[in-house]
Amino acid sequence: VQLQASGGGLVQAGDSLRLSCQASGRTFGGVTVGWFRQAPGKEREFVAGFFRWNGNPFYADSVKGRSTVARDNAKSTLSLQINSLKPEDAAVYYCAMSTRGILSTLREPSSYDYWGRGTQVTVSS
Repeated sequence: VQLQASGGGLVQAGDSLRLSCQASGRTFGGVTVGWFRQAPGKEREFVAGFFRWNGNPFYADSVKGRSTVARDNAKSTLSLQINSLKPEDAAVYYCAMSTRGILSTLREPSSYDYWGRGTQVTVSS
């Protein structure tokens, strides 16, 4: 399984950004997929994702209300749009896939089996 994230870049605070993730080698059907981010000196944290077949997205409180995550199981793509970007949103964003079926670990990086290389998001104030 390979995951390729794209769409990062340099944006200004208040702008919007849409990230995309393309999977190959496995479809998204029935697996947990998510976006994580990691800023310098900080731990990797969950941003948004879907648990297995559940069509309802999960969000971190830090982005809830200003972001939208979407998945296309047929195309094995996962997207994340974040609006009203803040300097604290700056990080390397990763898409990840978990083949385990434990909802309580959705937000834990250690529960994910496959990771993309990440895409850098820089937010200027």
